[in-house]
Amino acid sequence: MHNDPTSHPRLSLQRRFPCGQSRREFVWEMGGGFVGLALSSLLAGDGFFARHAAAGEAQRTDPLKPKPQHFPAKAKACIFLLMNGGPSQVDTFDYKPSLEKYAGQPLPPDFKFTNSGNRKMGFLTPAWRKFRPGGESGLLVSDYFPKVREHADKLAVIRSCHTDSHAHGSALVAINTGSTFIGRPSLGSWAVYGLGAENANLPAYVTILDKRGGPISGQPNWSSGFMPATYQGTLFRPVGEPVLDLRGPEALGSAAQREQLDLLAELNQHHLDSRPGGAELAARMASYELAYRMQSEAPEAVDLSQEDQGTLDLYGVDAEPTNEFGRNCLIARRLVERGVRFVQLYSGGGHLEETWDAHESVEKNHGRHGQEVDQPIAALLTDLERRGLLESTLVIWGGEFGRMPFAEGEGAPGRNHNPYGFSMWLAGGGVRGGMSYGATDEFGFAAVENKVHLHDLHATILALLGLDHEQLTYFHQGRDERLTDVFGNVVREIIA
Repeated sequence: MHNDPTSHPRLSLQRRFPCGQSRREFVWEMGGGFVGLALSSLLAGDGFFARHAAAGEAQRTDPLKPKPQHFPAKAKACIFLLMNGGPSQVDTFDYKPSLEKYAGQPLPPDFKFTNSGNRKMGFLTPAWRKFRPGGESGLLVSDYFPKVREHADKLAVIRSCHTDSHAHGSALVAINTGSTFIGRPSLGSWAVYGLGAENANLPAYVTILDKRGGPISGQPNWSSGFMPATYQGTLFRPVGEPVLDLRGPEALGSAAQREQLDLLAELNQHHLDSRPGGAELAARMASYELAYRMQSEAPEAVDLSQEDQGTLDLYGVDAEPTNEFGRNCLIARRLVERGVRFVQLYSGGGHLEETWDAHESVEKNHGRHGQEVDQPIAALLTDLERRGLLESTLVIWGGEFGRMPFAEGEGAPGRNHNPYGFSMWLAGGGVRGGMSYGATDEFGFAAVENKVHLHDLHATILALLGLDHEQLTYFHQGRDERLTDVFGNVVREIIA
């Protein structure tokens, strides 16, 4: 065996080519370098590096600074009323006379149907309560929402929504973030990122849960995802003090607390200056300052004793079953009145019948939850309008999906999940009221006309806030991320 170490192929190559490459390899890689230089020049000329450098600096210095809209729009704030559990479209805002005509019969054999979750299928089941026309538009709304029906001329009902999951957890994340995968910024985070905050003494994005619990997928529903934590939703409690531990110890005066925060800010800033790009530390510094400022303004913002009795009665405060959701709706109005950008209220908490998840009985479930929210929602629309806030406040109602047009099983009065076609409505904030858009098939199973995916819905909501969903991007891991990913079409027909 020949033991000359210089005969090793790699060593032999290095002796022949001192750089370890052949001439062809050297020229090829050199050419790639020139291409890289050309690409860098093109990107620099397009403002790519300057844009992202400026964006990064803005996140460090003043991430909640008010920003101009991409184009003129009426809405400056948004209140999202999320019916956790999935309300039935065919029992609320999508009247289907064919369900009465074919009641008690199975779906026609030629009807294309996918049994999500492989649950038991019963027979076609009519709406459990009557639909009646509301307002001058005659928009049909069921008796689960008689007071909301009085505002029919303000509503744009989208009857052709569809989503990507039939499971509560992932569908809730999708309605909030545009994706069934956890880890992306929520709609409220994108709105605050795009527009900034109008009131430095209150959170720009507030989430109020149901006292029975939150959505089963939890915090990702109001998370800022890969954005700085500055943009995530601030949780307000549905009962008692909305924000815990807001006040410091009585022995620590305001002046002493200010000195402590100034010293902490100075130390943190020194750390941040020596380590550029520390978005999480910058967000934490901003949260300390916000908590300090909230001590003076937040208690007043949620103090309902300042409201007159007529307003409290309008929302159903201190009456059952409207007290909790009525208080939350009234707090939402007070918050947007004070410059909060995005407020989300949840109806239904935990799981199954504690939410709008009507597997057991639509009448029992929707009858209960409808009574809880109908009067407060109608009051919110009335109150916003009379205070001149409805035109500048976009109100959204809906759930993570809808429900099937047939019963859960034979002889069962409940309905299963339906991601293929469901209804949501929008009001105020530049919305064209008294109309419906899109349609499901004759049984209310799937969207068939002017279909609106969640990406389209989100693009439309951003447009109503004056934000172009294609321009509203956040640079993350080498890619300009969007709420709508690479999809989304604005439903311009519902914009006044």
